[in-house]
Amino acid sequence: MLNHPLPGREQKPHIPSPRYQGVDLILQASYILLWAGILKGLQMALWPRLRPALGEYAYPAAYPASLLLFALATWYCGLLRIPVALALLVFVALGIWGLRRGDYQLAELRELLAWDAVFLVGFLFALSVRFVNPPINYFSEQYMNHAFLAAIMRNPVVPPLDPWFAGGHLTVYYYLGHWLMGCLGIVTGVPSEVVFNLIPATVYGTAFVMLYATGSLFLRRWRWFPIAVLLLVPPSVPWFLATGRNLYGAFQETNWIIPGARFEFPVFSLFLGNAHAFEMAAFNQFLLIFLLGFAWLLWGGLDTRGRRGLALLIAVSIGSMPLLSSWDALVYGPVVAVFLLLLWARERESVSRAAVIAVPAVAFLIYLPYYLLLEPAGVGGTGWGFPPTDPLVFVAIWGGFLALLYAAVARDIWRSPVYLAVALPFIATGYAALGIVVVPLAYLILRRNHSFPDLLCIAGLLVLAFCDLFYLQEMLGGDYSRFNTIFKFYFDAWILLGTGSLLLAGQWLAARQPVLPMSLRRGAVVIVVAALLVAPFALNVDIGRGLLGIGYPPAGYHTLDGLAYLDASRPGEAAAIAYLRSLEGDHCIVEAENGDYGYYSRVSAFTGIPTILGQISHELTWRGNGAWYAERPAEIRAIYENPDESLALMAKYNATLLYVGEPERERYSVRLPDRGLTLIYDEDGVQIYERLPAAYPGQER
Repeated sequence: MLNHPLPGREQKPHIPSPRYQGVDLILQASYILLWAGILKGLQMALWPRLRPALGEYAYPAAYPASLLLFALATWYCGLLRIPVALALLVFVALGIWGLRRGDYQLAELRELLAWDAVFLVGFLFALSVRFVNPPINYFSEQYMNHAFLAAIMRNPVVPPLDPWFAGGHLTVYYYLGHWLMGCLGIVTGVPSEVVFNLIPATVYGTAFVMLYATGSLFLRRWRWFPIAVLLLVPPSVPWFLATGRNLYGAFQETNWIIPGARFEFPVFSLFLGNAHAFEMAAFNQFLLIFLLGFAWLLWGGLDTRGRRGLALLIAVSIGSMPLLSSWDALVYGPVVAVFLLLLWARERESVSRAAVIAVPAVAFLIYLPYYLLLEPAGVGGTGWGFPPTDPLVFVAIWGGFLALLYAAVARDIWRSPVYLAVALPFIATGYAALGIVVVPLAYLILRRNHSFPDLLCIAGLLVLAFCDLFYLQEMLGGDYSRFNTIFKFYFDAWILLGTGSLLLAGQWLAARQPVLPMSLRRGAVVIVVAALLVAPFALNVDIGRGLLGIGYPPAGYHTLDGLAYLDASRPGEAAAIAYLRSLEGDHCIVEAENGDYGYYSRVSAFTGIPTILGQISHELTWRGNGAWYAERPAEIRAIYENPDESLALMAKYNATLLYVGEPERERYSVRLPDRGLTLIYDEDGVQIYERLPAAYPGQER
């Protein structure tokens, strides 16, 4: 009973597989063109259908809206167990309809190219960041997110299989972002390791164009100003740079600046490259903000058809949010509800009243099967009594946006200094950070006429106030009780408060006389765009190299292939992973389990093939503490160490494959049965076995 083949052990002839190599740059370029082509095709098909509601803004809004429609269509394909590529028929039909109606006029399309340029700048900026920092690593959430992505692309069914819990499904997690991007990968033929690094580019491209559209709605000049919310950093970053940290060190210090919690802002998330659910979902936040702003400004000028179309778009956006990132829904659900009530109170007409009822109803119904299948561990209520946030730390995060907001309201508060008194009780009780928040919050709430930027700032400030007083109870406890509350809600607050305060700043700038002539301003735009595209290469912030301690990528070498580093660091595993990815059919694999954030659970993460148990703390958060928590790790050990139990336990979990690499040998004293397993791969220190279907009586694969 050894871990290597013996004469007489059942074997299949080994078919040599090519060593896993990083996808060459020419092929990557073709992938980028295919990916961008499908995004453009979806956008163009939907654009004419949005015109009754959005008019001239239908063209930019079609970028994120078409992604939501594609997600919805492919999701129902997965639910019905039909090929997800059939969802493209919806867009083909829309495109043909538009062609027959004469919706695509060349002269008009030329006038709309500016929107495409904005999208392209955001897309290429994020793409260049990932190009210099591509590895899919274990130090953060990249393993988890690629595991979801790869599992969906390998087997696109609803609900998707949980790659880290054999026999389980992702009914415990919000997965629509992974589903959307995975289905885009399926229809384009782009492999998951490249899709992973195309995700931030897609998010940034759609976010850029929606922020520019929002700026165009509310600003006569400086329309690009809201885009800065995706590029700005907290005041703490330049402070840490001034004290000697490098850029990545300054980002990380800011990331953990709140004790017991984590804070991310968009540009840091981009460099980190997690492709986490809440990061992918950001494009929908910016779409929803634009839709609400459009409704606030132009609802009264729309006919009934336009109002109904706009209400439907809002419903699809907020209805997709629980599946994209449930934390976002907890913020934007109340925001949309209050917004609709304010709109009704202002307009006082039947369509507005109907929207108050129809929007939440449609939002819930479009994904009703998701809610019927949902089985999360969930949030256990709301807690409070956590020590207040250090005001210096708070200002180090929010000082920039708060400065813009205070500058916008300072004159009015100076005329009514009673607003300053609102902060005194909070300061006296030790909640100085909350005191900083409530002064502009009280003013904005009580002012007679609210602009849309005011409403965004109010929403962002309320989120900050909530986070300083309360937290949502979940599996994390003790000093980390508010970890996820801060982590997820602060990201939303950054978008809400940041967009609102930048719009206020843009309105102030737009009211001033231009300092530069038009020709110089256009030149400045060109310089800024060029700087954005060059900056990632100039900064060369490579998180993977620093944390993994490996010489990857080699000097002067870049890629979008997130798994290419395996060739440099673990060539034997790279070849084995390539072999597993080439296997067809339904499989479940046994690999070592050894906690989270290490080089374990990597086989399921890289291939999408489910394993008995992946990163255990993740599953604990999603599923709660059940018998599986002790049982599955013990039974994985028994499979590797007790040959009398190996086959029966593999059959219990319907495991068809068993992987033995260096981590497995480090973790276990590997002893496998002489019969019932056939060696199908043996190269460079990695063996992969397949369980024979009849190896355990009464069990089938």
